Amino acid sequence: MATVIVVTSGKGGVGKTTTSASFAAGLALSGAKTAVIDFDVGLRNLDLIMGCERRVVFDLINVIQGEAKLRQALIRDKRVENLYTLAASQTRDKDALTREGIGAVLEELAEEFEYVVCDSPAGIEKGALLALYYADHAVVVTNPEISSVRDSDRILGVLASRSRRAEQGDTPVKEHLLLTRYDPARVSTGEMLKVGDVEEILAIPLLGVIPESEVVLRCSNLGQPVILEEKSNAAQAYRDAVARFLGQEVEMKFLEQERKGLLRRWFRGAA
Repeated sequence: MATVIVVTSGKGGVGKTTTSASFAAGLALSGAKTAVIDFDVGLRNLDLIMGCERRVVFDLINVIQGEAKLRQALIRDKRVENLYTLAASQTRDKDALTREGIGAVLEELAEEFEYVVCDSPAGIEKGALLALYYADHAVVVTNPEISSVRDSDRILGVLASRSRRAEQGDTPVKEHLLLTRYDPARVSTGEMLKVGDVEEILAIPLLGVIPESEVVLRCSNLGQPVILEEKSNAAQAYRDAVARFLGQEVEMKFLEQERKGLLRRWFRGAA
């Protein structure tokens, strides 16, 4: 049975799709066969981040409505073995999504995949509610600013009450906090919340802190998950987050401001 992970937030623009792409790629790099699904019907950005937009022939709605088989719609990644993408439709309405249809897709994926990552739209509209309904785990993505954190707290309430696990009285969806676009310099001036402040407000385990980085935008433009950018701090932070999710103990990095040029100044003074 596949483990279903929803990547969610209450606010748009916090890095959900970037996270979904990197998290799915990280799981696949660990050796687990992984599918990532775009639930943002009408907009469809995941295929751009995954670099497979020209290869989309059939999408999630085609599969749900019986217009294509799941194997026809899954797009195999060219760079990462064991990684597949299921795109959203750009031309259909969100009403085309149904709980039964999503359940059938996930059931079929469970026969072959170890992990299914659901890239949720922001907020609590239909696509977002369906993305989280079948979740076993939720990666709640938030920026270190009060409006983003407040909206994420609302999503936690939805997870606790409107998931299938909540309806059936099963063990709750396991929640994980991922803090994105973190800038220690701005935290030190009070422009951003501290990690501890966010943890205190949301009261869920911290999975990772992704530092603010120009690499994220560059990778988006290139159609490449950030986690594949080997020398980037953001990529390392995503790799660490995936490792923690898989049960490894990894030190939390990128929480403090880097002291650039310290060794250079020291050697200049010693000369």
